[in-house]
Amino acid sequence: MMRSTCPTPLHLARVKLSARGALLMITCLGSLLACGGKAEDDKADAKSATSTDSAAGAEPAAASHAQVAASVITVGESTFSEAVTGSGVVAARVGHLASLSAPGPTRVTAVHVSLGERVQKGADLVSFETTLFDAAVTSADAVLNAAELAAARAKRLVDAGVSPRKDLELANSEMAAARSVSVNAHRAQQLAKLTSPIDGIVTRLSAALGSNVDVGQVLVEITDTRALDVQLFLSPSAAAKVRTGQSVIFREESAEDATPVAEGKIVDVSAVVDSASRGVMVRATLQGAKRTLRLGESLYGQIPTASHSKAIVIPDDALVPTGEGFQVFVVDSANIAHVRAVTVGARNGHRVWITEGLKAGEIIVTAGAYGMDDGALVVTKKTTAP
Repeated sequence: MMRSTCPTPLHLARVKLSARGALLMITCLGSLLACGGKAEDDKADAKSATSTDSAAGAEPAAASHAQVAASVITVGESTFSEAVTGSGVVAARVGHLASLSAPGPTRVTAVHVSLGERVQKGADLVSFETTLFDAAVTSADAVLNAAELAAARAKRLVDAGVSPRKDLELANSEMAAARSVSVNAHRAQQLAKLTSPIDGIVTRLSAALGSNVDVGQVLVEITDTRALDVQLFLSPSAAAKVRTGQSVIFREESAEDATPVAEGKIVDVSAVVDSASRGVMVRATLQGAKRTLRLGESLYGQIPTASHSKAIVIPDDALVPTGEGFQVFVVDSANIAHVRAVTVGARNGHRVWITEGLKAGEIIVTAGAYGMDDGALVVTKKTTAP
């Protein structure tokens, strides 16, 4: 008996399951192959990226510092002169200025000079109406004459024993008073025409023809411009460093590199503080003027007070102020700037004396120091040390 070859339902189910398993195995195998290829690609990409990063990081030090363009100098030693500076005006020297006024109430009848005119000693300046002065002389002379006669009569009576001595003393006293009035009247009459007592220039003229003037009213000033001084005004602390006999350099501007116009010497340091300016007046003579200096002209005087040899001197643009003092930027051999605190001894114009914090031979930043950070890479441009 032959067995039937037709598949049973159970057999068909087993076949289906086997086919499905094979298909699943094929799918998983494909996924594994794909994942393996992707992993290899990722490794290759990572290796390539590592190589690229290594090449880009060939100069890691340069990339870690911000670059700043600045000027630098090599610190050296030089002589530093401490000095005080003050502003002042050109003024007439004591004893070389004449202020003239009317001898009494009167009227101007003539003006013989003009402002700025050079005059000689004895030159006519201003004339006044003389009527009142002439009358005063006549009256004073009459009183004096009467007093002299009375004194002579009193003496004769005293000598004769008729009058007591006190009458003579009283008469002599009245005669002396009359003589004083007469002298003053004659002097006023002489001053009815103002004349220059010195050689000089008319630096003030307030007299006007026909105007009424009074005693004590300054009408003309004559200044001898060959003898001029400069009145400097210093702070009390600066004036304490100044002594008579010290030299002075005068300039038109306060800058240290401004051209000097004259020299001089200190002749007086005031002992009081001016109430208006709160400064101390220092008077200095003018010597060796390079040009004509005029009254009232403003000048700046620099007075050296001390000198230091082998001092560390830097330009003021190298200093960076901080809350507690000053600092500078010192540049090392790799052109990296390092901040350092310094102590300032004194200043003289644009030069600064450093007493602590720097030594000769070090390189510091000058122009460009402001705004620089510690550790910056300096692109240098060397300049000359002060």
